[in-house]
Order: sequence, then structure tokens, then C-alpha cells
Amino acid sequence: MLLHFYKMNGAGNDFIVIDNRDLSISLDEDTIAALCDRHRGIGADGLLAVEPAEKGADYKFRYYNADGGEADMCGNGARCFGFFTAHLSGEQELPKSVSFETIAGTLTAEIVGDDVRIAMSEPKNLEMNCPAKIKGFNGALHFVNTGVPHVVSFVKDLENIDVFQHGCAIRNHDYFAPAGSNANFAKVLSPGHISIRTYERGVEDETLACGTGMVASALIHHLLTGAESPIKVDVEGGDTLIICFEKIGSDTFTDITLTGPADFVFEGEIEI
Repeated sequence: MLLHFYKMNGAGNDFIVIDNRDLSISLDEDTIAALCDRHRGIGADGLLAVEPAEKGADYKFRYYNADGGEADMCGNGARCFGFFTAHLSGEQELPKSVSFETIAGTLTAEIVGDDVRIAMSEPKNLEMNCPAKIKGFNGALHFVNTGVPHVVSFVKDLENIDVFQHGCAIRNHDYFAPAGSNANFAKVLSPGHISIRTYERGVEDETLACGTGMVASALIHHLLTGAESPIKVDVEGGDTLIICFEKIGSDTFTDITLTGPADFVFEGEIEI
């Protein structure tokens, strides 16, 4: 069969997007992995599927990593999903907001000029200074689930760090088993402005950006330094995104938003 698809990217994090509102498309893990393959397929960090909502939102969000496994959430993917579904109304003027159900909860995307702002789920399982030890790496490891699990470590030499080696070691460490964790390496550029590089679980490599990783890194930056919202985050894709939040008590965060670009790249058909 021919699969009609769209290619999108959010800050360099790229996605295959399919409109499956009629639930006529069924893709297994191997097929999704083949579609995401950059040499023999379309090439992407993951696949987004638009499905009908079940609990009162506008749409249902399904996200699959490049290995074909389904994940709870993806921040950059959510922005692309919001921008894509805003165009599904068929109206000349885009709606101001779109809501969609994810495994991590119902999210809302707002169109803000050329950017998309996502209201993120509240973080959980925060743990500062995890006792896990990584061979050849001495940075402190901090953990928080911002829709998916993330480890954040601040380093001085972000440019030369071996993201693949250390990220892979963190992702597969027994301490974060069985689900494993994404790994973010961050550097403070100035108070409230950081730069990050991310090793993504499911992609099993460094990616140009990771939305939930940006949020995790911004929150850890606040906890370590007291930097106030909003926090700017530079990513390897070259973009700067904005994370806003409210803090309640010593370690509870709410009203978290992620604002950044979401772009159409092309659309096409591929035989599967």
C-alpha cells in the first residue's frame, strides 16, 4: 500500500506525520523503524500519528521513537503535532489552540506567531544527585520525568563531551532500569540561559533537539542556581527555545510551557 505522509521538524528534531483519524493505518514496530531509517526510508527521529480523541480533546497524539517503540510524550513532536492538527480544520484562519490526548496527559498547543507553545505535563519523580556512577564521567546526575524520563548533568566543556558514549551509558544504567532514561548534558551560558545536547532513548543517538529534555534541563538549572522563569535553551539544531514555569514549594512545578518553532518540510507517498 501507499502511505501518505508529511515530514516536519521542531528545532531540528524531525518527524514523519500521518493522518490516521479514520484509523485505517496500522503500522508495526518494524515498519515504523524502517520508515524512520535515514538510509533506506524517509528518515526521522520518530513518527507522529493523528488519531480521534477518546476523552474530549480535539485529537489523540500517538508518538513512536525511531526504533518503532511507542513513547508517552515528545515535546518537539507535540509542537509539530499541534501545528499540523491546527491545519486540519480546513479554515483559512488557524485556530488559536488545539488540545490532544497523550499517554502523559492532555496537552494544549497554542499558535504564537511563527512558533507553537505547548502546555506541558507536570514533572514527577524528581531526584537530585542520583547515586549512579558512570565510568569516565564525573558530573552529577539529576533525574526528572517531564513526560518521559530524563537525566540532566551540567558540564563545563559541552562542545567536546562524548554525548554518545556517556549518554548511552546513562540510558542503559541499572539505576534507571527497566525503562531507561534520556540523557542531557547542559552548560550555563548566563543566568537563565543554557545550552544542551541530548542523547535520546529510542533513537539511541544524539539528536538536534529534545523538547522534554529542554524542560528537564531548565527545571534542574532553576533548582541548582535559582534562575527564574523564563529560561532560554539553545539546542544543537541552532534554535533557542523558551521554557516558562511556576514553582510551588521547594520542588513542585506547574504551568510549564515550551515555546519554539514547528515547520513543514515536505509531503509525499511511500510504498510499505
